[in-house]
Amino acid sequence: MTRTPTHGGPAPLGIIGGSGLYSLFDPDASLTRVTDTPYGQATLTFGTLAGRDAVFLPRHGAGHTVPPHRINFRANVWALASVGVRAIVSTAAVGAVSPDYPIDSLALVDQYLDRTYGRADTFFDGDHVQHLPSADPFCPVLRKVAIASLGPEVRPTATVAVIQGPRFSTRAESLWFREAGAHLVNMTLYPEVPLAAELGMGTVTLVYVTDNDATPGDTVTADAVLSRLRAAQPRIIGAIESIAAAIPADYAGRELIDRAEIDLVLAGRAA
Repeated sequence: MTRTPTHGGPAPLGIIGGSGLYSLFDPDASLTRVTDTPYGQATLTFGTLAGRDAVFLPRHGAGHTVPPHRINFRANVWALASVGVRAIVSTAAVGAVSPDYPIDSLALVDQYLDRTYGRADTFFDGDHVQHLPSADPFCPVLRKVAIASLGPEVRPTATVAVIQGPRFSTRAESLWFREAGAHLVNMTLYPEVPLAAELGMGTVTLVYVTDNDATPGDTVTADAVLSRLRAAQPRIIGAIESIAAAIPADYAGRELIDRAEIDLVLAGRAA
C-alpha cells in the first residue's frame, strides 16, 4: 500500500461523498480498489479532479447501503490517510433548524454539536493517549479557500448538530437543537471530522440543505431528501470541483497530533 501521491506530484485530495453522491470520476479513467485497514475494509476510487490526483470514498457505500450509525469511520479515514491524503473535501445532506438556511442552500459548516453515542471516535483509545484540540474542527485554511472559491453561492458558516440516526428528529428535538445554537442537523460528520484531524488531515465540508427537519409545518422523509439531492447533484459536484481547484498544491494538513504518533497508527502499531 502506497502513502505517496499517485503520480509523484502534490498529495492527492480526498473526497468523501455524502448522501446522493456515490461516484465522482469517469469509470474509464479511474481505478477502484478495496483497502484493508486495521479497522476493516474501505473502498477507494482513484482518479483526477480539477487537474489533481484525487481519491473518492462514498460515505454510505455504493448506492446508499450503509446507515449512518454503522459507517466504519475509522476504516474510511485510515484508508485515506494511508494513501497520502492531507486535505479532505466532503459533502453532506443536512436538515435546517434555523430559518436562515432555506431548502436548496449550500453552506460550509464550521462547528458541530455531537449528539451521537457508541461510535468509535478516536484512533488513540489504548496506551498512546492523545488529546485532540477541537476548537476549530473544520480546517480554517481549507474553509477560507472554499469560501473564496464559491463566493456568494455558499453560506460561509453554520453549526450542525450531529445526531445518531437513522431516524429523523422529533419536533421537540429540532427546536432543542435550535435553542442550543445549531443551524443544521446531520447524521454523519461525527466522528469523521475529528478522526481525520487525528491523522493530520484537514477537512472542509460542503452541506446541502434538503429539508426543514421537524420544524412546525414540515415533515421530512427520506424520499424527499434523496429527490432533492438528485436534482442538486450537478451543482454540488461543481462546487466540489471549484474547492478542489483552489486548494494549494503544498497544503500539508493539520498539526494537531504529534506526527510520530500518527505514523504509529498508520503502521498499525498504536491504539
